Amino acid sequence: MKLEFGYGKGVQTVEVPDKNLMGVLVANELEHERRGADAVDYALANPIGAPKLAETVKPGQKVAIITSDISRPLPSYDVLPSVLRELEAAGIPDEDITVIFALGSHREQTEEERRRLAGDYAFDKVKCIDSNPNDCILMGTSSNGTPFAIDRRVAEADFRIALGNIEFHYFAGYSGGVKALMPGVSTPEAIQANHSLMVSPDACAGKLEGNPVRQDLEEALNYCPIHYIVNAVLDEHKHIVYAVAGDVIKAHRVGCEYLDKMYRKPIPKRADIVLVSQGGAPKDANLYQTQKALDNSKHAVADGGTIIVIGACNEGLGSAKFEEWLVGSKTAHEMVERIGRDFQLGGHKAAAIGMVLERANIDLVSEMDDDFVRSIFLNPQPSAQKAFDEAMEKYGPDATVIAMPFGGATLPIAES
Repeated sequence: MKLEFGYGKGVQTVEVPDKNLMGVLVANELEHERRGADAVDYALANPIGAPKLAETVKPGQKVAIITSDISRPLPSYDVLPSVLRELEAAGIPDEDITVIFALGSHREQTEEERRRLAGDYAFDKVKCIDSNPNDCILMGTSSNGTPFAIDRRVAEADFRIALGNIEFHYFAGYSGGVKALMPGVSTPEAIQANHSLMVSPDACAGKLEGNPVRQDLEEALNYCPIHYIVNAVLDEHKHIVYAVAGDVIKAHRVGCEYLDKMYRKPIPKRADIVLVSQGGAPKDANLYQTQKALDNSKHAVADGGTIIVIGACNEGLGSAKFEEWLVGSKTAHEMVERIGRDFQLGGHKAAAIGMVLERANIDLVSEMDDDFVRSIFLNPQPSAQKAFDEAMEKYGPDATVIAMPFGGATLPIAES
C-alpha cells in the first residue's frame, strides 16, 4: 500500500507491503450533530453537573473568563459570544467582566493577537488582557508542594469561567478543564513543580485516574474554584465539533469521553515499525511541535522497535531551552534523570524524547543537518521510504507496521 505523510508543505510517500501493515490510524468516523458556535450554544443550554450559566452567576459579581492564548488551537471567537450573551441574560454588566488569556509560560501577546483570538464582538465589548505571572496571589499548596499562585484578576474574581479545548496531553492525560487555571494563569514556579511529576509512568496521554500531574492540578480547585467551564473538542482542522459546559470535573470528563470516540485507536499489539507525522505544515515546523506526534507514537511501538518521525522541522528545534537540553546532554538518559530533580520548561520535551529512546529507536526525516540530528540522539534519514526500507531489513520480512499520518491527534491503545 502506498501511504502519504504530510511533510512541510509537501508529502513523503512510503510503499508498505499489505501483509506487514497492521493499520493506518486516523480519526474515527463520527457524525457530529453540531459544529462551531451551534455546539457551544447547545452545551450552554444543556450543562453537565450544574444549572445553566445564567442561573448560576449573580448580578454584582465580578466575572473572570479564562481562555487560551495564541499557542493553543481553541477558537475563542466562536465561544466567547455565547458565554457573554449568557452573562448578559444574568444581568452582569460588561464592566464587571474580564477575559484573561492564559499565557502559562508563553510570551505576552500583542493587541492585534488578542483581538484575533477573542473576535471583534468580545474584544470590543469587555476588557481582554493577558495573564501576568508577576502579579499572582498564593491561594494554597498542593500535597505535592505545588504552590497554587493564581493571577490576581482571576483570584479576586467572584465567579470564574474556564474555556479551553480538550485534546490528549502527553503527561496531564488530557487538556481542558482545570488546566486553564493551572498552569494557565499561574507562575513558572508552580508550573515547574507540577510538571516535574511527568516522569511517573502514570503521567501519560489518555489517563486521568491515578495520573499524578492531573491530580496535582485538580487540587487547585480546593483553593481557587472554577465555577463553570465551557470546553470544546476540535477536529483535525481545529474546528469545533462538540462542546461541554457546566461543572469543571463532570463536564470535562464527558468531553474527554467524546474525544476518545474520535481519536482513541485500539491496536491488537505494538508494532516493530511505526511511521508517524504531524500532518505537515505548520504543525511540523520544528521538532518542539513534532514531538507531540512522536510521544503519541510511543504507545504503538514495541520494545526495541523503531519510530520513523516524518517532520520537515525547517525552523529547527523551536525552543532555546529544548535545544540546550538536547545539545548539552551526554546521553539521552541524562535528560530523563535530570528532569526529576531539575524541571525546566522546554527541557521537559527533551526529557520526553529521552524517555521514548529508553525503549525504542527514533529515525528522523527532516530538513535539519544530519550531524546535528545525530548529536541529539536521533538517526537522520534522507526520506521516509529509505528509513522504512532499512527498518524492514532490520526486523525482517514479517515485521509489523503501524502508520500514524496525523500522530498528534490519534492515540494508539495496545490491547496486548
